[in-house]
Amino acid sequence: QVQLVESGGGLVQTGGSLRLSCAASGRIFNIISMAWYRQAPGNERELVATISSGGSTTHADSVKGRFAISEDNAKRMLYLQMNNLKAEDTAVYYCKYTRSYPPNSYWGQGTQVTVSS
Repeated sequence: QVQLVESGGGLVQTGGSLRLSCAASGRIFNIISMAWYRQAPGNERELVATISSGGSTTHADSVKGRFAISEDNAKRMLYLQMNNLKAEDTAVYYCKYTRSYPPNSYWGQGTQVTVSS
């Protein structure tokens, strides 16, 4: 099992920055990818950014140039640096780890990000 705990959310004004963290514990092996998702009220959960075990990253078009995903400490910490925040970034943000074998996915409990204008 892998346990994930997000932190770093909060209330910030438009144009501000936040850094989300996801602390992983447990049996962290065969992790092939890590990701951040978000879900706004009334919306489906959407993918924000991914990072592979090799360090390759992808970011959703809506956050490119503003957000950056990174990891540290042998995948025990996952980060999402969010700059130039907009009202539409308001959501609960979740981290997700995907294991290749045995295949499984793990989610954190989420952290609220609220951007006020």
